[in-house]
Amino acid sequence: MRPESLFPLFAPVTSLPGIGPRLGKLVEKIAGPSVLDLLWHLPAALVDRRFQPTVRDAPEGALATLRVRVLAHEPPRTPRLPYRVRAEDDTGAVSLVFFHAKDDYLKRTLPVGAERVISGTVERFRGDTQMTHPDYIVTPEEAHTVLRVEPVYRLTAGLGLKPLHKAVTAALARAPALPEWLDPAFKARQNWPDWRAALEAAHHPTDADALSPHHPVRARLAYDELLANQIAIALVRRRLRRRGGTPKHGDGRLRRAIEAALPFALTGSQQAAVADIVADMAGPHRMARLLQGDVGSGKTIVALLAMANAIEAGTQAVLMAPTEILARQHEATIRPLAEAAGLDTVLLTGREKGKA
Repeated sequence: MRPESLFPLFAPVTSLPGIGPRLGKLVEKIAGPSVLDLLWHLPAALVDRRFQPTVRDAPEGALATLRVRVLAHEPPRTPRLPYRVRAEDDTGAVSLVFFHAKDDYLKRTLPVGAERVISGTVERFRGDTQMTHPDYIVTPEEAHTVLRVEPVYRLTAGLGLKPLHKAVTAALARAPALPEWLDPAFKARQNWPDWRAALEAAHHPTDADALSPHHPVRARLAYDELLANQIAIALVRRRLRRRGGTPKHGDGRLRRAIEAALPFALTGSQQAAVADIVADMAGPHRMARLLQGDVGSGKTIVALLAMANAIEAGTQAVLMAPTEILARQHEATIRPLAEAAGLDTVLLTGREKGKA
């Protein structure tokens, strides 16, 4: 049973503020359907908004945060022209440029005579300094919300950073402080933070190094994920082993006939793999084993000998393949060897109908 403290993390992403049904589908596309999935959607880059030059010293193309006074609004003469807001500091003037903007919104956000903190990319146009569609426009009292390193997440069409930032912040607030499950000495040697602190730090990187998979914060979270997967697999295997299997004791006669028909001798690794599998099949528990090998290393022969062991014990055996082409390749390999041992083979695919 899932602990009740984790229930908020498995809620749908649409339970987060600002994420309705439309944005929920987009968040699910890039991260997953639950709040927990969004927590694992870590920043891929960062934007540093701490650079605060004067208007005069702001270099072209730089991401800068400026503190300015609003001088005047210049609505466009035609809809195709941009709306401009003139502003300045003690060193020079800057134009804030907006396309398809709403007059009432801009006048409310940038009232004439007020001081504002703006952040965006500095441009030069016909000798003038300008900023097109600033990323942030806030009051001086709110400047601390802008002057920071901002995480950048992978997005998809229709999903912007601001609603995603808001959702991630809300998701982090739901993350509980879980009891530590790592060995204390091992955790100390790795210089890893606690899980909750690591998750918070991963979503608030302070420099480019924090995005590296080798950074202690990300390494800690990756280790947690791997450890959780291994524990989950171990639990499933333990549960399977509690359910008894059907022991199969072959006498080796068919396996010997197949090996005799081979144009080569089995390698030591193949012999060891067959021995392990036959021992598992003779045991009281269900077998859970992965046979790993490169293409052409002889996995099909090992599988055939395992099937022969089952047939020696009085049963039939089936080799399943993910595609029809692969099934036909296996059948072509197996048929002559099976015939040499006096075994019948049949190929069944999705093409077969009715009686077959």
